[in-house]
Amino acid sequence: MPDPQRRTALFATAALTIAALAAALPAAAQPSPAAASATPFKVGYVYVSPIGDAGWTFQHDSGRKEMEKALGGKIVSKYVESVPEGADAERVIRELAQSGNQLIFTTSFGYMNPTLKVAKAFPKTHFEHATGYKTDANVATYNARFYEGRYLAGIVAGKMTKTNTTGYVAAFPIPEVVMGINAFARGMKSVNPKAEVKVIWVNSWYDPGRESEAANTLISQGADVVTHHTDSTAAVQAAEAKKVYAIGYHSDMSKYGPHAQLTAVTHQWGAYYTKAVQDAMAGKWKPGNTWGGIKEGMIRMAPFNPVVPKETQDLVNKVSGDIGAGKFHPFTGPLKDNDGKERLAAGKVITDADLSRMDYYVEGVQGKLPTK
Repeated sequence: MPDPQRRTALFATAALTIAALAAALPAAAQPSPAAASATPFKVGYVYVSPIGDAGWTFQHDSGRKEMEKALGGKIVSKYVESVPEGADAERVIRELAQSGNQLIFTTSFGYMNPTLKVAKAFPKTHFEHATGYKTDANVATYNARFYEGRYLAGIVAGKMTKTNTTGYVAAFPIPEVVMGINAFARGMKSVNPKAEVKVIWVNSWYDPGRESEAANTLISQGADVVTHHTDSTAAVQAAEAKKVYAIGYHSDMSKYGPHAQLTAVTHQWGAYYTKAVQDAMAGKWKPGNTWGGIKEGMIRMAPFNPVVPKETQDLVNKVSGDIGAGKFHPFTGPLKDNDGKERLAAGKVITDADLSRMDYYVEGVQGKLPTK
């Protein structure tokens, strides 16, 4: 047993050690400033259809993954797919904001008003709405110039049709879709004045059954090239089954129509998502309106089917280069609607404002545009 003097010294040493540990514990329990700043930036996405492996939502999710890869552990992202436009969209957007997502991308036209409503309740959260036209202090919009790719697709269709009839499966008669139909028709007529396009509206972004039925109806009416502005691969699959040609949309759909697909108009979102998130993280994010096309790399044509003649491929590549360089615009006058009324004088170039409210069919499109 230690003598009393030594025992006292031991107790004093132990007391000092315990006191030192106790003093250190609160500091250890609190994250350092460096640790706090290393918390990943949270990003949310809302999708209108299933991700699948091709189509509108697939392309957005591919962009999300590209952003994740570029920014690594600095960010963490979450998505919710198959969210209907309307009340469900508002609920999902609100839940993403409540769970701490600092930047939220809502990727369908019908999400516009729900996004604006939720943004009012979360003023410190940034929101970006795809294809919309309303902004706010913390709401930006972004879109791709789909019509540029549509014009190029029309050139291919005009060169490849034998019946001079092409078909177009369309979702809703909003300007974004209408300008695509018109650009397709103008591209087609630029190389084949006899060709015309028939349109069937399915009033849904994603309904493979109705999309397939519409494509088959167009084929039965003589269309030997079909395309679509809907989210699924149904039109391309219908063309493959009926042994006619197709032009994919949103993404390369050749796996669903290896013989049918001539090319596809693809949307590239990765670089945009990466920059938007970087800006938000750096405190540089602004509620602007982005509309990018071939020049910005947001529109790109898929590889050509070998059945497309080289001279057609060369022509498409040349026109694509001219569009990207600002030397040519698909809506350069003269521009007439399909009733013969002049909408744009010769030599004039349509404004973005007029494109964004386009509510008529151009020459080469059959039928009447639904009012609603």
